[in-house]
Amino acid sequence: MNDNLLSICTADHTDETMVRDVMAHLLDAPTALNVAELFKALADPTRIRIISVLAHAELCVGDLCLALEMSQPAVSYQLRILRNLRIVRARKDGKHVFYTLDDDHVYQLYHQGLDHVQHS
Repeated sequence: MNDNLLSICTADHTDETMVRDVMAHLLDAPTALNVAELFKALADPTRIRIISVLAHAELCVGDLCLALEMSQPAVSYQLRILRNLRIVRARKDGKHVFYTLDDDHVYQLYHQGLDHVQHS
């Protein structure tokens, strides 16, 4: 690599104007924690698979179990995590509980991630 292209920022180099400008965009600690928790939840392949089917249809736990080839307790455990983080929401209809993505933000986040990993 050409040394002329390499820029090194050292401790004695500061740009107070730049720092003030970017501080307006710095997340507060509670918001940063919430975003980190969201991404931590999305870091699990099983939860991503659940989101992938819920991005296309509202499903009950039984249907999710069949689609994922997983037990009901395993699917319910994952759904509880997703519900607590408002990634999915539940709707009760008689004895059945149906799940769907909580809102369009989750749908877009899932599709943006999918597009990113499928981009060649």
